[in-house]
Amino acid sequence: MEIKDRILVVEDDKRIGNFFRTVLEANHYDVIMAQTGAEAYSLITSQCPDVVLLDLGLPDMDGMKILKSVREWSAMPVIVVSARTHERDKVEALDLGADDYITKPFGTSELLARIRTAIRHTRTACFNQNGAASGLFVSGDLTIDYDKHRVYKEGKDVGLTQNEYKIVSLLGKYAGKVMTYDYIIKEIWGPNMKSDNRILRVNMANIRRKIEKNPAEPQYIFTEVGVGYRIVEPD
Repeated sequence: MEIKDRILVVEDDKRIGNFFRTVLEANHYDVIMAQTGAEAYSLITSQCPDVVLLDLGLPDMDGMKILKSVREWSAMPVIVVSARTHERDKVEALDLGADDYITKPFGTSELLARIRTAIRHTRTACFNQNGAASGLFVSGDLTIDYDKHRVYKEGKDVGLTQNEYKIVSLLGKYAGKVMTYDYIIKEIWGPNMKSDNRILRVNMANIRRKIEKNPAEPQYIFTEVGVGYRIVEPD
């Protein structure tokens, strides 16, 4: 099954929201929608979308509040799409951590280009230069293809679930460094997820069955007991 980039559209105008959905789904994105700030934050923390398109003028809160809250725990791309054209609004949003700011009205091609750029920047952050250039993490027989959202062992797709892929891809971006249990849990399942390592351990056990020759003696993903996980550095 194809794993698509998931985009959360936060827009209280149904007409504009439907336009977003039509355009994004036609370009092979998985789209989820929110019309209020409360709905948006709930979906951000439960779904961990790959990109958030954020309107600022929401009925229950200012979108700036959502942006500020998200930046306290995640680097997920947030693109502000707003009718506010004042320079001070753009500066405030960017200072709070927005990846981009698009003013309404805008062109479809521009929107899609900004989304592709935001995703590309996220995937290359803290990523070795060879991997950043190719979109691939390669170590021995293991390959993470960031463009296809696939993990291969000896050239064969190992069949990871969406969350399993997100865990492996996150470790790959910080190859050689230990990622704590809490950091991984918050990045994959959101800040409201309890710091309970059981769900992470279950996912990791499944990952190791799929990528390791002997899961009890891993070659690729190592456990730092009581701390977290570390993936081997790329070739």
